Order: sequence, then C-alpha cells, then structure tokens
Amino acid sequence: MSLKSKRNQDEFERKQQQQQLESLKGLEASGYIDLYFGDGSHFVLMPNVPYAWETKNNPILLPAAKGKFLNIVGLMNRKNDLFFEMNETTFNTDKIICFLDRFAAQIVKKTVVVLDNSPIHRYYKFKATIKQWEEDDLFIYFLPPYAPELNLIEILWRRIKYNWLSFDAYLCFQNLKERLENVLQIIGLKYDIIF
Repeated sequence: MSLKSKRNQDEFERKQQQQQLESLKGLEASGYIDLYFGDGSHFVLMPNVPYAWETKNNPILLPAAKGKFLNIVGLMNRKNDLFFEMNETTFNTDKIICFLDRFAAQIVKKTVVVLDNSPIHRYYKFKATIKQWEEDDLFIYFLPPYAPELNLIEILWRRIKYNWLSFDAYLCFQNLKERLENVLQIIGLKYDIIF
C-alpha cells in the first residue's frame, strides 16, 4: 500500500531539490566544486519604490520614464564573486551560450551553475551545448519550475533594486547605466550578502 497519491508532488520535488542544493553547498564548502547561482534581471527608469514614510507636506517624489532598459545576466557564488554582463538588448539563447562559454573559459575546477527553467535555458541549442560545458568541468543544475526562492542570485537583484541603487540613478538612462555598473563592480567589496 502506498501513500504516494496523498502527497503534493510539487512540494515533494521542491524538497528533494532543496536537499540536492544543500549537498552541492556541502561540496562547495569542502572545496570539491565551485557553485554559482545564475539568472538575469531587468532594469528600467521606473524606480523600485522601497517602503518609506513621508509627510503630507513633503512627499517623496521619484523620477520615472519609459524607454531604454538594461538587462543583466549574472553568476554569483556564496562568497560574493560575481561574473556578469550588461546589455541594452534582451538576452536570447545564443547570447546566454556565449556568456557561459566565457565563464567556462575562466573556471579552475569543477563548477556547478544553478539555473531556473527559463525558456532560453531549455531551448535545444542550449541543451546541445551542455555536454560541451561538462567536458570543460562546467555543469548545469536546473531548479524546479517556479522556485525563485532556491536561486540565491535573486537576493542580489532585490538588494540592488531596493537598497543599493541611489535615487539619482533614475534621473536619466546614462545615470542608470553608470550607477548600476558601479554597484556590480563592487559586489563583494563594498556590497555583500551573507548567505
């Protein structure tokens, strides 16, 4: 007799993934592998409004404009080492493959990259390249669908948007680009996350 039909399959798989991630973290802590969490984020001239108090006579006003945008793709480990690329266009599968090729060229030991189930990661060209990366000691670990809480780089994007980008970044696109690049360059130096 089995109770399998009584359990929530999605929750069961998510817990299995969490256990596998903990195993990967253990291998990283022992020095056997490097472990990176990868994802992209989108930055526009519409600021992310943090929680704040304002008075009726002195409102907090933030500039907002539509138009250009910046896309960032990044790989980050729990030591705050960040490998990233910024682009004024969207990242497609070909660009992600080139990005991961550049990353693979600079790794020094077995490295696991944790990625979500984005369509660009599941496209046949991407899947076809996985074997080549494995030959170069770069392994891809896919998270279950709709599990952003398991991808630690999500914390980075949230911190940048809500804490580390100053309000003047949203005055114009050039400011946004410069401020964002400045923040990304000093991750692990001035800005860090304790995982």
